[in-house]
Amino acid sequence: MPKDTSIRSVLIIGSGPIIIGQACEFDYSGSQAALSLKEEGIEVSIINSNPATIMTDKIIADHVYLRPLTVDSIEQILIERKIDAVLPTMGGQTALNLCKEAEERGVWEKHGVRVIGVDVAAIEKTENRECFRQLMVDIGVGVAPSKIANSFLEGKEAAQEIGYPLVIRPSYTLGGSGGGFVHKKEEFDAALKRGLEASPTHEVLVEKAVLGWKEYELELLRDSNDNVIIICSIENFDPMGIHTGDSITVAPAMTLSDTCYQEMRNQAIKMMRAIGTFAGGCNVQFSVNPDNDDIIAIEINPRVSRSSALASKATGYPIAKIASKLAIGYNLDEIENQITKTTSAYFEPTLDYVIVKIPRWNFDKFKGANMELGLQMKSVGEVMAIGRSFIEALQKACQSLEIGRAGLGADGKHNRSIEEIMHGLEHPSWNRLFLIKDAMSMGVPLESIRKVTRIDKWFLSQIQELVQLETELKRYSLNNLPKEFFFTLKQKGFSDIQIAYLLGNVTEDEVYDRRKSLGIKRVYKMVDTCAAEFAAKTPYYYSTFEDENESIPSDKKKIIVLGSGPNRIGQGIEFDYSCVHGLLAAKESGFESIMINCNPETVSTDFNMADKLYFEPVFWEHVREIIELENPVGVIVQLGGQTALKMAEKLHEIGVKIIGTSYNDMDIAEDRGRFSDLLKELEIPYPKYGVAENAEEAIVVANEVGYPVLVRPSYVLGGQGMSIVINDEDLEKAVVKLLGDLPGNRVLIDHFLDRAEETESDSICDGEDVHIVGLMEHIEPAGIHSGDSFAVLPPFSLSAKVMESMETYSKKIARALNVIGLLNIQFAVKDEQVYVIEANPRASRTVPFIAKAYDVPYINIAAKIMLGVAKLKDFTIERKLEGYAIKEPVFSYDKFPEVPKELGPEMKSTGESIRFIKDLEDPYFRKLYKDKSMYLSK
Repeated sequence: MPKDTSIRSVLIIGSGPIIIGQACEFDYSGSQAALSLKEEGIEVSIINSNPATIMTDKIIADHVYLRPLTVDSIEQILIERKIDAVLPTMGGQTALNLCKEAEERGVWEKHGVRVIGVDVAAIEKTENRECFRQLMVDIGVGVAPSKIANSFLEGKEAAQEIGYPLVIRPSYTLGGSGGGFVHKKEEFDAALKRGLEASPTHEVLVEKAVLGWKEYELELLRDSNDNVIIICSIENFDPMGIHTGDSITVAPAMTLSDTCYQEMRNQAIKMMRAIGTFAGGCNVQFSVNPDNDDIIAIEINPRVSRSSALASKATGYPIAKIASKLAIGYNLDEIENQITKTTSAYFEPTLDYVIVKIPRWNFDKFKGANMELGLQMKSVGEVMAIGRSFIEALQKACQSLEIGRAGLGADGKHNRSIEEIMHGLEHPSWNRLFLIKDAMSMGVPLESIRKVTRIDKWFLSQIQELVQLETELKRYSLNNLPKEFFFTLKQKGFSDIQIAYLLGNVTEDEVYDRRKSLGIKRVYKMVDTCAAEFAAKTPYYYSTFEDENESIPSDKKKIIVLGSGPNRIGQGIEFDYSCVHGLLAAKESGFESIMINCNPETVSTDFNMADKLYFEPVFWEHVREIIELENPVGVIVQLGGQTALKMAEKLHEIGVKIIGTSYNDMDIAEDRGRFSDLLKELEIPYPKYGVAENAEEAIVVANEVGYPVLVRPSYVLGGQGMSIVINDEDLEKAVVKLLGDLPGNRVLIDHFLDRAEETESDSICDGEDVHIVGLMEHIEPAGIHSGDSFAVLPPFSLSAKVMESMETYSKKIARALNVIGLLNIQFAVKDEQVYVIEANPRASRTVPFIAKAYDVPYINIAAKIMLGVAKLKDFTIERKLEGYAIKEPVFSYDKFPEVPKELGPEMKSTGESIRFIKDLEDPYFRKLYKDKSMYLSK
């Protein structure tokens, strides 16, 4: 069936600010859907309150509404834009819940708007736990024994009937919020109370826990002709008992028998057909008994899910793009395969490689948090790696995490306490994968590990092979290491750093030079959806060690953009937003744009965004070899946060041009001593400071600059390791801990300006002229991390003198640092005196917020200046903000109820929203202003 021509205008509902359980995968899905519908000539409107996303950029939709995600906001847009249809499947649980609420209030019917991509009835069938259970029983799909409970008494009765262990699943929640396992009767009352309170309908499912069973997911698409295809099978490395968002996952499924897989396919298709007749996508989760292959259904999500983004990047099949075309009437066989360009979308991808996803946690930000993993999701991001084998992909994924690991072990960071290791295997946390390897290295039998973890023996045997290879490697020196064995090590994912560590007394560079002399180098394979059955047109690559290289460099001038890696607190989606604009600016300026990143949730790793995508770890060895292959004009490090900036020194050392501000000038800003000397020379006030390399030096410095002091490491983001201390004893503890967590770092000690206001500026400099992007005033005082502060644009209570000083200092510093591109400066203001706290010559988390508030493409402008193709005078910049814009931090404390909610110098927020007000009499603003007055008077 061709496109439904009655649909001329579509509203896409976004997912709002980033929270744990609902992250930037919906930015990717929403952006892809909007562009897909625009291709069809449909007018696209988007509602979303998140300013940090590409989805809310004008390059994505015809009309972007940065408004609170409420039914009232949606109804205003329906009237204003004369919307024909709404697509609620790209905005996670938030969008589905809003769609359901609008249906119940009669909004869709009142305005003649169709819901596409899902049936509203399907939302109820899948989100209401009792409806789902009964439907599965009716169609003959197995489910775990369970009972619904709407009260404490009903829950107690259900538990008594079903028996322990139990799982409590609240209805209509995201990321397992409020859910959990109950192993014994004494734990039940508290768990039931938590679940009932978490559910917006005060309803939970009390279900028999199938702990230790294997967990799988299938991603499905269906068209209006009822054709259904399976895009990808995903297997959880971790068994049932850990939320799938916190599980290591593998695609395609590795340990499924063919008969079990075929039965799972049949059941998934039956489930999708049973919940409704809509055309679109579905995610289905199953559990399989490892003893007899019995299958039970866990849940079905009639929308794009977290795993949909992963499946899209894993297979090259753009699920959200195709799902949005199916929603407007197309059938699968009428849509072009986006990669081959010669076949239709009516096919199931075939993988001749393996992908591994590992979650990224930020427990360090939540002091006192329960770090044991369970039914409630706790990770803040994820990485994906592609390899020819499971173990190669697993090692690459470990290198992608940016937690200081060079792969899966073999890097000197192993745990040698057998008690800690065995406890960690039984009580899974962020490091269980590494503890499995440590246990094997210490001789713990594989079967003992299997019994404790219930992880499939096949996965464990793959990890054990690494231990055997390491033992063999220690027999050699670098010079007598056989080429064949060296090649095997690289095929198994070992990094040069790991090999250097295992050999001893050699460096990473020496290992690199030796293997190059032996002709052992990476080759790059194309992700083509069809295992090379058809020729692919999309340049989307991963590395491995084989003979044939499929990535042939062109003779065009190239720019490489280094991505920001996994989402984490302090480095989130705003840096991916900046990277995407860097790619687009490079394309528009006539360069071939090349992206290196490892985050499957993001728009930057959409193969349509760059001319060439390398889905690789942002890890020195991988980046270096891509640069050697492509020979770019230069590399952009300014846009990818601290991940990319940390590569600047090594790039500089091997003579690679850094686009924009030079490495030396960036280093001045990062080196507190050099930067303070610069401020002194420029006659710009700054707090007294000192630098220490141990606790004894720190105490001397602190007494010189005067307590209270702000203690922090250099070269970190998101306030990592920062604290405010008031005496020698607390200072010694803080420094010892900081140097233990970040060995080799230096400690910066600044006099802390108590009860000072905090402000910041963002600016663009082309080496001569400076444009002030925006000045912001924080509600919270200095001492609260800027990412956790409410920020108001433009300032509302600063004097003209203070704002003039901020602008003057910004311009002076930009010129003194020879900034080419972006500069963020944070100030403290006390008694009308403006002090510079720090300067960052890179993209900040606030530039996307300012760009959306003023409706100016600041990152694109800055990128073109970095590339040397434009000056500030070439742009006409017109700001369009009427009134004020407020950046609102959003937290995920509901995942860590045991953690104190006190804010400080270390960032804790997971996302942000934007809110516009017309004047300072707005009631919302008056409350913020009252808060500010209270903070400053304390």
